[in-house]
Amino acid sequence: MKQNWRKLILIILPVIAAVYVLYPTWQANDYEKLWETAKFDARQKSNPADSIAVIEKFKDNYGEDFEAAKQKRIKLGLDLRGGMYVTLEVDVIKLIEESAQKDAVDDTFEKVIAATKEELITSDEEAIPVFLKYFDEIARKEGKSLISYFDIGDIRNASEEAIIENLENDALSAVQQAQEVIRQRIDKYGVSEPNIQQQGTRRILVELPGVSNEEEVRQLISTTARLEFNIVRNNEKIVRGFKAIDEYLSKREGLFGEEIAPEMPAKVAEVASTTTTESSSTSTDDLAADESGTLSADQTPASSTSPDNPYEGLEEEDARNLYKSRHKFTSLFATFFIPGENQDAVQYDYEVAAPAGEYYFMISEDDIDKFNAYLRIPELNKLLPFNLKVGIEAKPVRNNTETKNFVYRFHAFEKEPELVGDVITNAAKNIDPTTNSWVVNMQMNTEGAEKWSKITGANVGNQIAILLDDRIYSAPNVISKISGGNSQITGMANATEANLLEIVLKAGALKAPVKIIEERVVGASLGEDSISKGVNSSLFAFALIIAFMIFYYARGGMVADLALLINVALIFTVLGSLGGTLTLPGIAGIILTMGMAVDANILIFERIREELYKGRTLKSAIDEGFKKAMSAIIDSNITSFITGMILFYFGTGMIQGFALTLMVGILSTLFTAIMVSRALIEIQMKGSEFSFGQPKESSL
Repeated sequence: MKQNWRKLILIILPVIAAVYVLYPTWQANDYEKLWETAKFDARQKSNPADSIAVIEKFKDNYGEDFEAAKQKRIKLGLDLRGGMYVTLEVDVIKLIEESAQKDAVDDTFEKVIAATKEELITSDEEAIPVFLKYFDEIARKEGKSLISYFDIGDIRNASEEAIIENLENDALSAVQQAQEVIRQRIDKYGVSEPNIQQQGTRRILVELPGVSNEEEVRQLISTTARLEFNIVRNNEKIVRGFKAIDEYLSKREGLFGEEIAPEMPAKVAEVASTTTTESSSTSTDDLAADESGTLSADQTPASSTSPDNPYEGLEEEDARNLYKSRHKFTSLFATFFIPGENQDAVQYDYEVAAPAGEYYFMISEDDIDKFNAYLRIPELNKLLPFNLKVGIEAKPVRNNTETKNFVYRFHAFEKEPELVGDVITNAAKNIDPTTNSWVVNMQMNTEGAEKWSKITGANVGNQIAILLDDRIYSAPNVISKISGGNSQITGMANATEANLLEIVLKAGALKAPVKIIEERVVGASLGEDSISKGVNSSLFAFALIIAFMIFYYARGGMVADLALLINVALIFTVLGSLGGTLTLPGIAGIILTMGMAVDANILIFERIREELYKGRTLKSAIDEGFKKAMSAIIDSNITSFITGMILFYFGTGMIQGFALTLMVGILSTLFTAIMVSRALIEIQMKGSEFSFGQPKESSL
C-alpha cells in the first residue's frame, strides 16, 4: 500500500505543479479582458478626471493581481499574439564623427567618412575597422594621422593605439547602451514580454508581441536617437529665411519639378481663432483671435490702398490664389509675431525686413510632408540661418473644432544641443496640487546640473526644446535660473502627454543615433489564426497518437497516452516556471516531443512483449523491458538534446523557441516515459493481468 502511495504521489505531483503554474495564465487572460473593458469605458468619458477614475478603480481592484499574473503566465511569441518586428541599426559612423574635434574636421576626414558609410550600407562588418581601412587609404596619403582629428587626452598617453581603443570601446558601449535604452523605453511604455537582443555588431532586433497601438510604438522606437536640449530661436532671422525661400521659388518656378505646395487648408485659421493652448512650448495663453489672425492663417492678403498692392481690385478668392502663387512655401503655414502681450499675423508680402522679436508658427497636418520636402532641398535649406534647424512638435495643438486634420506648432532651434540626455538620472510625472495639472519633474546628475544652471541662467525668458530625432516633445520657457539639477516641466494636457514625456526623459541619451532598417507588422488576426492552426494540429497529432497506442498496445497504450498528457502539461509547466516564450515553432517542438515520448514507450513495450514471448512472468517482463530499453531511450534523447542546445545557442528568435520546447520536452519525456509510465502500470497490475497488446496465449 505504501508503495502505491509513493507511485501515486509521483503521478499527482506533476499534475498539481502544472495546475499551479498554468493557473496564472488563465487568470491573466481573464484580467486582460477586464482591462480592455476598463480602457474602453475610460475612452468614453468626456471628463479626463472621470477617465482617470475608471483606470484607477481597475488598478485598485485588480492591479496587483493582474501584474502578478502577467509575470507568471506563459508568454506568447510575436507569431502567436501579433505585434511588431523591428530591426534597428546603431549609427556608429555618427559616433566617430562626433568623437572628432570639430575644428579639426576637413574635406579629407569627410571623404573617409563618406567612403565608410558607402561600404557599410551593404556590409555587416564592424564600423571601426572599415573606418580605419579608408583612413589608411585616404587620409594617411595626405600626411594625416588619427591624432590630427581626435582628442588625445593626457599627452603622456597620446598614441593612435589609444585612440583606436577608445573608438572601439565607445562603439561597443554605444550598441549595448542603445539596447538597454530601447529596453527601458519599451518597458516603461508597457509592452508585455518584449524580445530585445543584439544581432551582429551594429544591429538590434526588437520583437513586441501584443502591441495594441502600433503607430505610437513605432514612433517611440523610431525616436531612439539622442535626447537633446536645444535653444529655440523663433526670431526675425528664421522669418527672413522663410521669406527668402518664397522669393527663390517665385523666381525659379518649376525648377524642382512638380509643385510641392498645395492649397492651404483653413484648419489653421479655426485653431488660431478658437484655441487656448496649454502647451508648455509657449508662454502665450491665447492665440490670435482677431480678423488679421484669421486672414493670415487663410493666407488672404489684407486690402490696401497702396499703389504697389498687387491684390487691389481682385475678388477674395482670386487674391488668395495670387498670394499662394507668390508664396509657395510660407502659404503652407501661419506665422504670428508676438510684440509684448499682443500677437500679430505676419503677411510676407508687406514685410520688407521682419522686425526683431518673437514669432511662432502653426502648420496643418496635411502640409507637414510638403513642408519637410521643401526643407530637404539643399538650395532652399541653405537660405535658412546656418546655425538653425526646424522641428515640428510631436503633439498637435488642441482645438475646439471637430476635425480629423490636426494643427501642429513648429520651432526653429539651434543645431548644436546645449545638453544631451545622458545627464538625466530620473523623471516622473505628477499632478501639481496648486494648479491640478500634469507636470513632469526631471533630475540631473552633478555634471548635468552644473551645465543646466549655466544654460538656464543665460536663457531666462527663452524656450528650450526637448528633442528626439528632431521631433520636439516639449519646448518649455525658462522662468528663472535652475540650480541643483531639479526641474519641473509644465503644460501637459493629460496623463498621456505627461507619460510620454516621462518616457522620453527617462530613456536618457544614446552615444550614437539609432535608425529602423527593417520593420514588419504581424496582425492580431494572423496571430489568432496561427494559434488556431497550432492548437488544431497539436490536437490532431495527439488524437492520432492516442488512437494508435490504444489500438496497438491496448491497456499499455492507454498508460502511454496518460503519460503523454502529463508530459505535455509538464512542458508548459517548465516553460511557465522559466519565463519562456511560446512561439509557433515552439508548438512544432511540442508536437515533435509527442512523437518522441510515445517512441520511448514503444521501445519499452516492445521489449516487454519480447520478454513475455520468452515465457517470463508479467512483473519480470516489465522489469527487463524497462531495463533493456533504457540505453536506447537515453542515447536517442541525449543526441536530440545536444541538437536542441546547438540550435538554442546559435539560433535567434523563433529558432530558439523551437529549441527550448524541444529540450524541455526531452527532459519531461525521460521522466514520464520511465518513471510515470512504470508507476501507472504497477498501480493497475492485478497479479499477472495487464495487456500490452500481446497475443492472449502469451499472457501469463
